[in-house]
Amino acid sequence: MKKSVLTRYRVMAYVTGVLLVLLTFGMIGKYVLDLNGAADFTRVVSIAHGWLYVVYLIFAFDLGSKAKWPVGKQLWVLLAGTVPTAAFFVERRISRELEGRTAGDAPAPVKA
Repeated sequence: MKKSVLTRYRVMAYVTGVLLVLLTFGMIGKYVLDLNGAADFTRVVSIAHGWLYVVYLIFAFDLGSKAKWPVGKQLWVLLAGTVPTAAFFVERRISRELEGRTAGDAPAPVKA
């Protein structure tokens, strides 16, 4: 498996996680604190999170299929983007697990 597959997943996990935390804060501001502008902020962040979560799903599924994960683990990683802060913890665990199994993008040197 190429290192770029893991890197794509990691970037999208962080993006999805940050947007979900922002969305959570926006919802608290909108419904609990009744802040002005929270509704517009929440609308923009929710749309961005929704579209980027789809990209996260694609990259996470690609990573899981190349890592040959069982279905339960694949679902666990896919759903991590729906629980605030879970994407950060799952990304760290997956990255540690797969760092030794990834090959760099550069070809290995050839011995003479």
